[in-house]
Amino acid sequence: MTETSKTRSESREGQGASRSPLQRLMRYIPLIAPLLLWAVPCWVLLYTGQHWPLPVTLTGTALFAAGLIGMPLAMMRGHGRRQQDRAAIVGATLLGGIWVLFTWSVLLGVLLRLVLAVAGIGHGQDRARLVTWAVLGVAAVLLAWGNAEARRVPRVRRLDVPLPRLGAGLDGTRVVLITDTHYGPLDRARWSARVCETVNSLEADLVCHTGDIADGTAERRRAQAAPLGTVQATRARVYVTGNHEYYSEAQGWVDLMDELGWEPLRNRHLLLERGGDTLVVAGVDDVTAESSGLAGHRAHLAGALQGADPDLPVLLLAHQPKFIDRAAAHGIDLQLSGHTHGGQIWPFHYLVRLDQPAVAGLSHHGARTLLYTSRGTGFWGPPFRVFAPSEITLLVLRSPQQATSS
Repeated sequence: MTETSKTRSESREGQGASRSPLQRLMRYIPLIAPLLLWAVPCWVLLYTGQHWPLPVTLTGTALFAAGLIGMPLAMMRGHGRRQQDRAAIVGATLLGGIWVLFTWSVLLGVLLRLVLAVAGIGHGQDRARLVTWAVLGVAAVLLAWGNAEARRVPRVRRLDVPLPRLGAGLDGTRVVLITDTHYGPLDRARWSARVCETVNSLEADLVCHTGDIADGTAERRRAQAAPLGTVQATRARVYVTGNHEYYSEAQGWVDLMDELGWEPLRNRHLLLERGGDTLVVAGVDDVTAESSGLAGHRAHLAGALQGADPDLPVLLLAHQPKFIDRAAAHGIDLQLSGHTHGGQIWPFHYLVRLDQPAVAGLSHHGARTLLYTSRGTGFWGPPFRVFAPSEITLLVLRSPQQATSS
């Protein structure tokens, strides 16, 4: 062994020894999480003093065991080499359902029991069974409502966004943001067409799609994405890649969006001019692009801004909110992102927040940079949205110069 290789080996050993117990535990989360998701509701609903008849207990246990085994198998068949859409639908639906059941088994399993005990309502078996029926009832209602929320055409969220460097001629510029459409195993071609009709009703100057168009290749999801070609804007339609494109032949999606009349802003910019003033509209590949191995794909903000006048305001499209650190360092005025889905199924947003600086809405970063994070237009995987409604966003850009002159 050479001195260099010996040093590297010792360095790796040192890093392994210095890992915290939490870091080591994180490696086993993919194995532990499914077990907890299915075992906790099973225990809370069947084995905490309910004393159900034996056939009920055995049947319920068998259903939870079937879910524990069936969900990972369906997910692997749906998202692995086989890419079976029906299996993906089954796996995703089971995942969403058990997440809701797990959440409310924990919450009501503790809180409702405590409330009932303090209030002196019920005893032993009766109290335990009341908790079980409450958990099942709440889960059923939330899943039915969440499915309807996920499948509906998103509501339009409107807000004014003041940009201090925006010229008066650009005051009132209408920017429509859609993102995370996630065309996938469920055929949503009609939904896609209705979303595009809603976008067209907003009379946008600029329409932006900040990535995660679909789960699957452009060839497989072309019919669902085709309505995007009907979107209208007075100035431009622009698009950047999301992380899911890099799971599904990203260049194919870039080519299809170009074919549909959208301008892929792959580390480049264009100029939006009106009333004698100019806005730089820039875009970068997703931060996962470089690790995808696709030649020329990476998030390169300096390249996106190359040749742009540094005195002009900049609107940046970047799929993930966590790109905001780089955007703020470059003095970007407004970054538009998606990716988070607003958590999609409560309370998952708490986990999203561990990875991203924002989950939804408008936030301030650095000296002058604003970030708008959309909750997404579609949904990923589980066909549910619980306390995280989808959105089509209309951002009206405002200039302080216009306010002063008026």
